[in-house]
Amino acid sequence: MKIAVAGASGRAGSEITKELSRRGHAVTAIARNPDKIAALPNVTPTKGDVLDQAGLAKLWAGHDVAVSSVHFLASDPLKLIGAAKDSKVGRYLVVGGAGSLEVAPGVKLVTTPNFPTQYKAEAEAGSAFLDLLRREKDLNWTFISPSALFVEGERTGKFRLGADQLLADANGKSWITFADYAIALADEIERPAHLNQRFTVGY
Repeated sequence: MKIAVAGASGRAGSEITKELSRRGHAVTAIARNPDKIAALPNVTPTKGDVLDQAGLAKLWAGHDVAVSSVHFLASDPLKLIGAAKDSKVGRYLVVGGAGSLEVAPGVKLVTTPNFPTQYKAEAEAGSAFLDLLRREKDLNWTFISPSALFVEGERTGKFRLGADQLLADANGKSWITFADYAIALADEIERPAHLNQRFTVGY
């Protein structure tokens, strides 16, 4: 498939690009500084700005799937959603956040007392992004939330998927590596199971 990844030089974006390359997809890897994108088979580093809706729509046009892996506070969800719609791309996948996941019925992680203050604004922006997507009628979207800790680490291929509830392992730790998250995202592209839905991935 032809897949465009915005934010391809970031920690999640670079692992997603690597995973898609490994699977033989043709990837347009978009970043403000494309020289930071690793040289990989089937990957074309491309300069782009996620705040430029028209420019992004042009870059995404002609692709089967567009992925945005960008910080919520460094982007505008209305422009990203607009670019996805304007580009007529087949599917739009968003690297989401954990803050909007529920820890109890109706209780989002971001609203809990111990949620780190420094991540609160980013988490709230991610939650607002998801709310916008859920109101979309003309876009085939999927929002993929990592677990609470989104970290560097090995590619194991062993993880669980969930819906709107935060996942945690047997010790109560909620986490996923960028590499395993990338597997879950690539699997969703190849075998769509969460159209117009949010899902989460964790151990």
